[in-house]
Amino acid sequence: MRTTLVAIFSIAAVIAPAYAAGGDAKTADRLDESADVLRDMTHMQDKGVPQDLLNKAECIVIIPGMKKAGFIVGAQYGAGFAVCRRKSGHGWTAPAAIKSIGGSVGFQIGGSEQDVVLLVMNDGGMKHLLEDKFTIGGDATASAGPVGRSATAQTDAAMHAQMLSYSRSRGLFAGISLNGATIQPDNDSNHDLYGRDITNREVLTGSVAVPAAAKKLEAELNRISSRRG
Repeated sequence: MRTTLVAIFSIAAVIAPAYAAGGDAKTADRLDESADVLRDMTHMQDKGVPQDLLNKAECIVIIPGMKKAGFIVGAQYGAGFAVCRRKSGHGWTAPAAIKSIGGSVGFQIGGSEQDVVLLVMNDGGMKHLLEDKFTIGGDATASAGPVGRSATAQTDAAMHAQMLSYSRSRGLFAGISLNGATIQPDNDSNHDLYGRDITNREVLTGSVAVPAAAKKLEAELNRISSRRG
């Protein structure tokens, strides 16, 4: 077990630096990529995330281009952003930077990249998102989210989960299991965005202004909000 964990984090250490380089510019690019993922996710009415689930989501986590790599033992690493609905019920909070690290064991070789989206469906899931870190499938319950208009019958069952998870690979959205992935704040990216040390709890529950770099993402979120209900 110890050898497996060492191998997983060794692979993660190789693919993680790609997210760390570039500072402010890299963070801004990732915000734009997150906006693109959100736009595509909500425009695919027949194969995308059901609108009624978006309407009910308390928070959304977007991780564009999560990296997966491995040889027998695999690892995945991604960086993205979380937003929550404002307590007033109008609009969304500023984005809080997050990163996800997870591992898997099994026969696998090579690497891949996929966009990942988490819908946080209730206060219990949001509580985990405000913590220093949490593990999907351990601390927080998550299910592969249903897709498309035909997913209505599955919605009630899926709503028992604190989070619903989706991925996009090669243009196709589908539900995905992310059990074992750990999500935690990306403090360096938060500092790039806000010019100071700031916690995700402060961003997601306070009155922090949306930074200029996140205007494209804000526009997509507002488009979703305009369709709520």
